Amino acid sequence: MTADDIKNNKQEIISAIIDNTRDSIFVVSSRGFEFVNSAFLNLTGYTEKEVLSNSFNFLKLVHPEDRYLFVSGKARPAKIGSLPDSSLVEFRLITRKGELKYVEASTSRLKENPDQTLTILRDITSRKKAEEALNQTLDKLRKTMSATIQAISLTIESRDPYTAGHQRRVSDLARSIATRLSLPDEQIDEIRLAALVHDLGKISVPAEILNKPGRLTEHEFNLIKDHPRVGYEILKTIEFPWPVAEIIYQHHERLDGSGYPLGLKNGQIHPVARILAVADVVEAMLSHRPYRSAFSPEEVIHEIDSKKGLLYDPKAVEACVDLLREKYQLPRS
Repeated sequence: MTADDIKNNKQEIISAIIDNTRDSIFVVSSRGFEFVNSAFLNLTGYTEKEVLSNSFNFLKLVHPEDRYLFVSGKARPAKIGSLPDSSLVEFRLITRKGELKYVEASTSRLKENPDQTLTILRDITSRKKAEEALNQTLDKLRKTMSATIQAISLTIESRDPYTAGHQRRVSDLARSIATRLSLPDEQIDEIRLAALVHDLGKISVPAEILNKPGRLTEHEFNLIKDHPRVGYEILKTIEFPWPVAEIIYQHHERLDGSGYPLGLKNGQIHPVARILAVADVVEAMLSHRPYRSAFSPEEVIHEIDSKKGLLYDPKAVEACVDLLREKYQLPRS
């Protein structure tokens, strides 16, 4: 068939496409439905006579929660299948038998008769169900991952009664700081989970060193300082959605390069590790330890505020200070 043949038989070709396509096609005007193809009738379960009657209301096909898509401003709900022109809209369609179908609709006005609108409906139910199944699987995986991290956290803290609950409290504080900074939900979850296992590497440190009431020797302190690396080595092969191992490796780094174990500076430190560093220091200072008493909230605020921009991330410090003042009802300076 030549190009001229196609042009000469254009109407016949268009008719064949409309009749044989799997997509539902209909034309509406201010008078109501004026044309529907067989795919539309198969999708909805209505007869051609029912759809083309003056009493047929398009909105009966639309799930009640999706009908807002067919209302513009103060306009009344569309009686017929009018959709925003040249748009792509997803909505739930209710068949005559009450079955729920997910459809994707695209519309265009007919140039020869602007009062008429052609709409193509594509059944995307299978795709939507596959997406829902995938989301449910991902949700289960997230819950499993979270439960596993919680179990690891409890295992670590069971070795050190003085720091029991430390990782959970750091996680809560880090999450609050991230929320105060208006970070995305995904990043807030990243911070929460990384903080829950940030001291995982302490599993390699003898319990008598962790619980030692006196001053640590240089060798003992070096063992403690190595815990970020050990935590990194344990977790680096696990495929988390985020760089959890890297964050744990860096949570004792400081902006001026005086931290450990890598001596990283400012821009080299992961943004989440910078927040975690502030939450870790604050929670540790507020808690009692075998070798010292807890610091007061005022002392903690002075410590981190005086070193913001030098050791600690300024924005994380400011958010944390605000949280501490609110929690302990302290006046603002």
